[in-house]
Amino acid sequence: MEGMDVGKILEEKLLSFKPGSLIKGTVIRVDKEVIVDFGYKTEGYVLREEFKSEQEKIKPGTQVDLIVESLDPDPNGLILLSKEKADVMLNWDKIEKNYEEDKPVTGTILQRVKGGFKVDIGILAFLPGSQTDIKPVTNPSQFINVQSLFKIIKIDKQRKNVVVSRRKFLEEEKEEKRRQFLQTLEKGAIVKGKVKNLVDYGAFIEIDNSVVGLLHLNDMAWGRITHPSQMISVGEEIEVVVLDVNMEKQVVSFGLKQRTKNPWDEVEAKYPVGAIVEGKVVNITDYGAFVKLEDGIEGLLHISEFSWTGRVRHPSDVVAMGDAMKLKVIDIKKDEQKISFSLRQMEQNPWPEIVKKYPVGSVVKGKVYHITDFGAFVEIEKGIDGLLHISNISDAQIKHPSEVLRKGQKIDVLILEIDPEGKKISLGLKHLGESHTYEEDENEGDNQENV
Repeated sequence: MEGMDVGKILEEKLLSFKPGSLIKGTVIRVDKEVIVDFGYKTEGYVLREEFKSEQEKIKPGTQVDLIVESLDPDPNGLILLSKEKADVMLNWDKIEKNYEEDKPVTGTILQRVKGGFKVDIGILAFLPGSQTDIKPVTNPSQFINVQSLFKIIKIDKQRKNVVVSRRKFLEEEKEEKRRQFLQTLEKGAIVKGKVKNLVDYGAFIEIDNSVVGLLHLNDMAWGRITHPSQMISVGEEIEVVVLDVNMEKQVVSFGLKQRTKNPWDEVEAKYPVGAIVEGKVVNITDYGAFVKLEDGIEGLLHISEFSWTGRVRHPSDVVAMGDAMKLKVIDIKKDEQKISFSLRQMEQNPWPEIVKKYPVGSVVKGKVYHITDFGAFVEIEKGIDGLLHISNISDAQIKHPSEVLRKGQKIDVLILEIDPEGKKISLGLKHLGESHTYEEDENEGDNQENV
């Protein structure tokens, strides 16, 4: 019974051997061919060239994966086996698994073909020219016989077609290195970088040949600059401070000015409130002028602080770019990096005396120096003027002050109201009735301009 069972088992095993079957064999000897015992009724042989670079490792006792080519023995009674076909079959399994798991495969670029390269990854695969490298390929021959890692981007087992990408692997490798490097960066760290590009709002700095971050214009200098080219140039190597690392967005921000001491740290000691300072006008706006005391320290001279009289219509009427000025410090907000100046406080406030000199209800002589749609400004002394509103010019209905008044006229006016805080004087003409007098200025009487 036992003999019959063994015989039956052997018979079933022999029946399992078919052309194309994947089997395991043990090397018996190495001659012109490699002789293999694979559990069949006769031995098999494999052509030595199928072992390629492994020939030196082939010795009796070595186990190898093989494909049965045919069960018809050769004249020597040996069965033809193939290691190459077994390798291809096993490699296909490996390649399919790597493709499903999105893992790279090792391969060697063999030769150029139309549109790309032929690559040995255990089986022959196609590498498109556009997928060879991250950078454009100018010398394709440099990649021949180069061993590398590839990502499988397309696979068709039926057609025995595999497309690989070296570029995708390199990009993913670079991104992983970038991610790992970002994890090592700490806020406040000083790193070396290379200026890659300049834009209006800053510069892009590359560190570790993989991470590019923004050096914003506001973080380049404590003082005023309008373009990064004033500080750095493309290709220049600089040291910057890591200000922030956003791992979620994979973004890094750098600072340059943070490598030097913040001048605002000592601003209150150097320029205390009430101090008289010297500065230069560096910017003029509708609402005032910005004055620079030193690099990184600028303050605002507001239009309301130009004159006690409030006659300044625009800062450019008084100052120009580059003007050197003496000013009084009237406010400091260190945390906000703001300092306020005054020009008028360099002189005594005239308004307390004006209130005394021109009490409400008094009649004064003045000269019309400016006419608008809503009234006329009358100068009652040098630098001091009041508004004669159109409603206070005449009892008769008028559409425009120029119907009654001319620039340069000298007239009597009534002080209706004085606001020293707002630097305003309200005047009246109609309140004087027929008793008021006026005359044209000898030098300006012919000037009919309503300014």
